[in-house]
Amino acid sequence: MIPVAEAIQIVREKTSQLDSESVPLTDALGRMLSEDIIADTDLPPFDRSQMDGYAVRAADVQNVPARLAIAGESAAGQGWHHEMHAGDAVRIMTGAPVPLGADSVQQVELTREVDEGKVVEILEPVSLGRSIVRRGNEIRAGETVLHAGEQINAAMIAVLASFGYASVRVGAQPRVAVLATGSELVAVDQKPGRDQIRDSNNYSIRAYAMLAGARVELFPLAGDEISSLKNQIAAAVERSDVLVTSGGVSMGVYDFTKAALRELGAEILFERVALRPGKPTVFARLPNGVLIFGLPGNPVSVSVTFNLFARTSLLLMQGATEPLLKEEWAVLARGLKGSPDRESYLPAKLTTNDQGHLLAEALKWGGSSDFVAFAQATALIILPAGVKALEEGARVKVVRLPR
Repeated sequence: MIPVAEAIQIVREKTSQLDSESVPLTDALGRMLSEDIIADTDLPPFDRSQMDGYAVRAADVQNVPARLAIAGESAAGQGWHHEMHAGDAVRIMTGAPVPLGADSVQQVELTREVDEGKVVEILEPVSLGRSIVRRGNEIRAGETVLHAGEQINAAMIAVLASFGYASVRVGAQPRVAVLATGSELVAVDQKPGRDQIRDSNNYSIRAYAMLAGARVELFPLAGDEISSLKNQIAAAVERSDVLVTSGGVSMGVYDFTKAALRELGAEILFERVALRPGKPTVFARLPNGVLIFGLPGNPVSVSVTFNLFARTSLLLMQGATEPLLKEEWAVLARGLKGSPDRESYLPAKLTTNDQGHLLAEALKWGGSSDFVAFAQATALIILPAGVKALEEGARVKVVRLPR
């Protein structure tokens, strides 16, 4: 039995990055950047007004009311490209170029046009540089604005578009095959018979894998018979980078996953992790390089082990620089028991109290098969091995669950 950190390190060492590909910007959301994004222009590309008003010289409006001749108008997309002189003002709109010669903008609410729109009265003084964003204040041409290994979110789409990236290079999506084992399982559209349950693991694994950027294929349920299981695994890995199975990895007489993998020539890289829940987790590699994650059969164990191990591998394949779940500190909202020999990852809800502190409330759940309670979890509380219990108010590490 190996520690969680050691198991994650083995996953990292055995995972290879896939090739990159170019995709249209419209298909880039959620993908992993495979190139640095470079600004091809200053941003803003000109001195820009932050509000509607009048471009002026600050020195002209220190004694108010000041009467200035309106020399022109600068609108967004249609600037006034002349030099403004002392005693002049230019009507200006939000986002429009500030004309040469102006050094400030006074907001329209503090002005009044007179003489049939030929003159503006500035009613209050304005400080030098007021309401102007200077050219290149946000970014300079040639600077790196996004880095390879970052996951593209909705805000980044605007950045890519602004600098002309109609297409962008991203990490190829891993092909993931998902296979649940167990003679007790029936398809989701069937009514379980006596001693049977509907398959849920295939669907939760598929959802988590898709959140991690993978392309997923579900395979038919596998029973507890080694030759049939071996054939189904062999078929699943023919067109996959990763196979994720659930069930059949414990020490029982019907747990055949490891035996089937060994008969297929797989190298078992680890098979027991000091983890609660999820101790009997298997990580293996077939001779053709396909990685295998053999997860326990209980639904909560599936969620925990997938997000600790398989998710890490899938993100690394796409070139992610930060593939691990991000750890944060929180305060326990109620007491919690740990495990003497295993690191615990326990389901919790995160909230924020009136002081802005992050609170972690452990869910009341019935163990690693209680997927109904786990559905309310937004995070996992991490308790180190050997911690028997923590009281309300203790500081703990947490990781947020992908949603």
